[in-house]
Amino acid sequence: MHCPLCASTAIDAHAEAAARRFYRCRDCTLVFVDPAQRLDPQAEADYYRLHRNDPDDPGYRRFVAPLVEALRTRLAPASEGLDFGCGPGSAPAAMLREAGHRVTGYDPQFAPGADALRRQYDFVVVCEVAEHLQAPAAVFAMLRGRLRRGGVIGVKTGFVPEPERFVRWHYLRDPTHVVLFSPTSIEWLAAQLELECMLYPEHGVALLAAPA
Repeated sequence: MHCPLCASTAIDAHAEAAARRFYRCRDCTLVFVDPAQRLDPQAEADYYRLHRNDPDDPGYRRFVAPLVEALRTRLAPASEGLDFGCGPGSAPAAMLREAGHRVTGYDPQFAPGADALRRQYDFVVVCEVAEHLQAPAAVFAMLRGRLRRGGVIGVKTGFVPEPERFVRWHYLRDPTHVVLFSPTSIEWLAAQLELECMLYPEHGVALLAAPA
């Protein structure tokens, strides 16, 4: 077994919870589900169709507001961005458009236009997506290649809680959550991609910024 983020084989058993086995990488601290317990592609797609995220829902907007506000502090007026994993409706995209930015959505199931992944952007939104990635290193490397000089990737995810809270963590109820980041694993990723890392752990937010 190897870590899906850094490929290390320095892996420890972490916990059994929500009828799944979780492991932790000693090198980058990523926590991940046993690969044998991932959903198959059809079951994963079926589960995604159950999600109900209304871009106009006030609660959903409050939830993603820390990511949107963190991004806005870094963006020039009328910046152009990619919402990666936008799903059928995206509050971050809607809120950024309302702030005057241009946003293209991409989602392998709901907005699969490949042209979106061939262009470059001032920013990339990865909101409640990182935890679903079975090959996070490859995906983030691809997104790094979509950034213009000075561009920024905005990530929102649930950061792994302390061990005594882990088995009760609500994030584990979603069977499509297969990789679980900590601030340390986000910092490891940023270093590998040669990006500056700004963390807002109380909100599960990180900004990864390219050199200007």
